[in-house]
Amino acid sequence: MSDWLEKLYETKAVELILYGRALGLGHAEAEDVLQESFVALMEKAERPEQPEHYLVRSFRNRALNYRRSLWRRFTREIESHRWFEKSSDESPTERAAMKCLTGLPVEQREVIVLKIWHQYTFEEIGGLLDISPNTAAGRYRYGLQKLKACVEGKNYERDELGEAIAIVATMPAGGEN
Repeated sequence: MSDWLEKLYETKAVELILYGRALGLGHAEAEDVLQESFVALMEKAERPEQPEHYLVRSFRNRALNYRRSLWRRFTREIESHRWFEKSSDESPTERAAMKCLTGLPVEQREVIVLKIWHQYTFEEIGGLLDISPNTAAGRYRYGLQKLKACVEGKNYERDELGEAIAIVATMPAGGEN
């Protein structure tokens, strides 16, 4: 495998599996689609102008086609309660936040994953999904509003740059413990 493909795999594989999960695939299904996407990229006669965007677009198309199968749909529905793999060290708050994320419409969940984990701009997301950047921004905004409402009574702890670093319970009114 050439160096650029290996580097692309190392930097994007985990993100694409998460993206596949956001699109409704099981973990193993997302891995299968990831492999198919890289095989297609390796079979291209020349390197795409924007390999990362080509890969994400190819992954998305393959994931959507993969979901259309009746058998795969049945398997996916059985596994849907485990959208993220649970780990023994995750907190109840993390589980609640993941549950809220899985409750979002696929269109909003997809944009949130592309924006936060892939760090794409709304223009890039619009290009990948064949929607306007404003539509992508709206899906992101509405999805975040729904997440906020879902984790009501929770607050994001922020670092000195204002970046969210954890979800913590808010203190009850009146400063009670």
